[in-house]
Amino acid sequence: MRPALLGKYGMKNPKTKSVQEELKKDKQMLIQEIRTAHETWVAAQAHFEFALDKDQIDYAIYAMEAAEKRFEMLIKQAKKLGVSLIDSDRLMEVK
Repeated sequence: MRPALLGKYGMKNPKTKSVQEELKKDKQMLIQEIRTAHETWVAAQAHFEFALDKDQIDYAIYAMEAAEKRFEMLIKQAKKLGVSLIDSDRLMEVK
């Protein structure tokens, strides 16, 4: 490696590495939240299927819409960060 590319003490800039680690952790947390939001959405749909009276149906619809909106919001956030499901397995690897 050329000296001009090395940091003050002859090492790569540690801030750059810590920023990359923080970004990776943020992406991992986002992926986990997306998975949880999807499970919540699926559970809300199942709850709707078994709702019996008007109040239960109203609650199930509200819960389903809220879960769907949260899932959509997280997907948009992932797209902004450039996270895809293809990368998710690689990002979720524990080192």
